[in-house]
Amino acid sequence: MPPRKPFLLRIDPELWSALEKWAADELRSVNGQIEYLLGRAVKEAGRDRRPRSKEEPKRPDPGKGPADAS
Repeated sequence: MPPRKPFLLRIDPELWSALEKWAADELRSVNGQIEYLLGRAVKEAGRDRRPRSKEEPKRPDPGKGPADAS
């Protein structure tokens, strides 16, 4: 894995507090929680540029099958 890029983040104290509680609930550091949430948001937005691994094949949406020919 390439080295992580450090950067300064200014954040509202109330948001920080909420992130601290959420991170503790999921046994993560606040930094880990922020990284997890950002990574998930990037994937959900379809902007993840990392290739999918072979263990995680893209599954077709069951509601979007081929149209019937009848």
